[in-house]
Amino acid sequence: MKVHLLVADGVFDLGLAALTDTLSLANAMAGSLPQAPAPIEMTLVAVRRRIRTAQGLTVPVVPARGVSEPDVVLVPAFGDKMPDTLAARLARPDVPDAVAALQEWSTGGAHLGTACSGGFLLAESGLLDGLHATTSWWLGPMFRQRYPNVTLDESRMVVSTTRFTTAGAALAHVDLALRIVRGQSPALAALVARYLLVEARTSQAEFVIPDHLAHADPIVERFECWSRRRLAHGFSLAEAASAAGTSERTLARRLQSVLGKTPLSYFQDLRVEQAVHLLRTGNASVDQVAAQVGYTDGVTLRALLRRKLGRGVRELRRGA
Repeated sequence: MKVHLLVADGVFDLGLAALTDTLSLANAMAGSLPQAPAPIEMTLVAVRRRIRTAQGLTVPVVPARGVSEPDVVLVPAFGDKMPDTLAARLARPDVPDAVAALQEWSTGGAHLGTACSGGFLLAESGLLDGLHATTSWWLGPMFRQRYPNVTLDESRMVVSTTRFTTAGAALAHVDLALRIVRGQSPALAALVARYLLVEARTSQAEFVIPDHLAHADPIVERFECWSRRRLAHGFSLAEAASAAGTSERTLARRLQSVLGKTPLSYFQDLRVEQAVHLLRTGNASVDQVAAQVGYTDGVTLRALLRRKLGRGVRELRRGA
């Protein structure tokens, strides 16, 4: 399997290393399996001759044009981690060249994958339009505003289709690489995951900081402040809209455009965040915690935690 890593200037060091090390380990471990898959031929390519990482390290690359056709192309994240610097990065002149290369490889049948902020480069190509994708949880509001034709679910760790794979933040580069290895050999992917001490993880939801996302929009931020004061009392869309200084319709529309959620869904996210905090930092029973965040009993809270985070109360408390 021929895998190209499309490396941009200012690439995220950890993301690039996670991809190369995971794929290299897969090659090293393949021989220990009864039926070894074909080796992964990994090539670092770029649309510019000189590439340095965000930390200033030189990356040896070959020109993206002229190399053999890949089976898979992986795009590690940019070193720009916040919306303002990422927007400036996407305005640089090498981006259209990288987009053109991705489009050409996709037309040739290659599977394209990316993680973290690298998903923005893939979205710039238009190839994700009409499809589901994920990215770093804190970049969700920017992604939605920039690419409204892509259905984003930043709570997921990996979203994969027949043609594209997108992964979440930072160490999700490992999940991306393992997903590619799994396509060749599930047994090899499981073996590599054990050596890397990577547990199965399907969601970023546990790591999301809701008030960080809320600051992307003043109306959403006012709604978030009101919600935190009301967690134990219940939800009212009319009261929420009044507190946010807007109409119910505008509040719902703004929450959807910025966070991809209804007001009630985001209110529940805040309840979950507070419940997890209480479970990890105190000794209150599940029923007591449920009451503090507005639920009548612990059964409801347990079900919500399992649905939102994919983890139970005991798992959350062990993670304190």
